[in-house]
Amino acid sequence: MNAFHYFLLTFCTFLLMEGITWCTHKFVMHGFLWYLHDDHHSPEHKTFEKNDFFFLIFAIPCFSMMYYGYLHHYNWVFYIGLGVQLYGLAYFLIHDVLIHQRFSWFNRTDNIYFRALRKAHKIHHKKLGKEDGECFGMLFVPFKYFKEAWQYNQKRRSMV
Repeated sequence: MNAFHYFLLTFCTFLLMEGITWCTHKFVMHGFLWYLHDDHHSPEHKTFEKNDFFFLIFAIPCFSMMYYGYLHHYNWVFYIGLGVQLYGLAYFLIHDVLIHQRFSWFNRTDNIYFRALRKAHKIHHKKLGKEDGECFGMLFVPFKYFKEAWQYNQKRRSMV
């Protein structure tokens, strides 16, 4: 494999992680591991939640793949792990920093995509229980939230 193939493998893994995240969120976090995820849906947010253990659940296999790939001269397994790691970084920046503002790094960011992400996540958290949830993904947002964010920006611009 050459550099382009490794880049493609990493990129495709990153994209595939959105589907894996959606399934994991819907069927695992809102399923048999709800007891680890339920405090994330409570109105009161703490610095650390049981939900934060999911970081380890994803990070350990990711690190293992990258280490195995490194030991085998950066073979294809390393680049799959790299795609998972990059998705994890994007998840952290979008979910924990931008949406839940656990760190105040991007609290003044306002564009249509980020507004749509925040709205979809707000709709997800509207349900405090594990049943009847929606918007389980992170990066891909239903079109109706983009449309709503665009209309909001248009209305705001017309007022200025």
